[in-house]
Amino acid sequence: MNYSELVKLLVVDLNSVPLLDTHTHLTAGRLGARGLHDILLYHMVISDLYAAGCPSGARLTEFPGWPTQTEARARLREAVPYLKYIQNTSGFWGVRTILRDLYGWTNPITPDNWQKLDDLIRERADDRRWHRDILRRSGVVKTTTELSRRAGGVDDDIFHYSMEWAFFARTQRGEYDTALYELERCWGLEPATPIPHGAGGRPATAQTIRTLDDVRSALAHYVGRLAVAPVLSMATHISTDIVFRPVTDSEMSAAMARRSEAGAAERDIYASYIHEAFLSALAPHADRIVFQCSFAAEPMPHETASLVPQRAIAHLADIAARHPKVKFLCFVSSRHANQSLCTLCRELPNFALAGYWWHNFFPGAIRQVMEERLDMLPTNKQVGFFSDAYCIEWTYAKAEIVRRQMAQVLAQKIAQGQYTKAEALAIARAILFETAQTLLGMKP
Repeated sequence: MNYSELVKLLVVDLNSVPLLDTHTHLTAGRLGARGLHDILLYHMVISDLYAAGCPSGARLTEFPGWPTQTEARARLREAVPYLKYIQNTSGFWGVRTILRDLYGWTNPITPDNWQKLDDLIRERADDRRWHRDILRRSGVVKTTTELSRRAGGVDDDIFHYSMEWAFFARTQRGEYDTALYELERCWGLEPATPIPHGAGGRPATAQTIRTLDDVRSALAHYVGRLAVAPVLSMATHISTDIVFRPVTDSEMSAAMARRSEAGAAERDIYASYIHEAFLSALAPHADRIVFQCSFAAEPMPHETASLVPQRAIAHLADIAARHPKVKFLCFVSSRHANQSLCTLCRELPNFALAGYWWHNFFPGAIRQVMEERLDMLPTNKQVGFFSDAYCIEWTYAKAEIVRRQMAQVLAQKIAQGQYTKAEALAIARAILFETAQTLLGMKP
């Protein structure tokens, strides 16, 4: 059997391996695309289009809001002329996969026919049976989404939940007190949606942090809400731009007094102090709540760029080492950082890696990341899939893309005598289905 035949056979076999999706932004009760915009203007494809010259690079109205038909169609009308420039991208491969496999659409999208396609998708926007069928066809048997998207539990049979609320250790362009503001916006409230990257103006908060006692009170409230929430993880981001270190009470107090004129030094103090205090408070609950952190995607005007200095990886290692009871599950958005993070996994029992996040979700990067992890890590320290999808159609497309990359990686290892075919499929099942159960507590 030649290599190409083996890859094709493995793709078929991998279609029978169940998947657990450990991180999405799916909304219960509205699992599917509301129109063509949810497929064609997924933020990864928006970046393709923006790079090609499309005037708009921002996301459409985000949850808890929804784009109106007027907004969505204006953006589609603007984007369609630029589709000819992105036919080569893997993002558009995902679009084609969705339209062909799920909607039977194989024609090019043109200024003359895109509204017909939009209507076709909108007809099924509220067809919950259809959305469940897409999930079944994707091979995903259980998925995880933000707690704020639970919608009263209407889809609890297919969901686990993760709290994605405050981002104490993330940067925002032009801000230096983000950690304090993120804590303030949650203080005294119930869990809600996070602020996206580059959200712009900040809504006023009901309470303002002025003292260390305020920091402690706000953190106690946040951890208290997390501890009683029906979640198996919490998701946040660790900026590669921040210098993380232990900070004393006196340093924090002095930095807070300079908040109105804060710069990068104060930003690092706020984030370090609050993040360390949070992880210490999380430790008593770490047996059932995993700390999921994204890494190596730093703010740009519309989205992010993959940026990671080596010092940031050292800081991440120190953070995990200081909190051995906390289980860290990291999503990395940098191809070159993956090898370094694998070495962290080999020396830190509480540190593991998941999937192919954001700027790593391109076939070449997926294959490299996957191959390095298979060579360097035990199967119970790596999660082989999460979709990060906002609609179930993109869960389907990403599952298809990952399976095809996995087939190529496994075929190479079989060809060089590293695995038998049976061993390769057992390894695939382990990282696609079993690790999420043992590491996160997901239940199919």
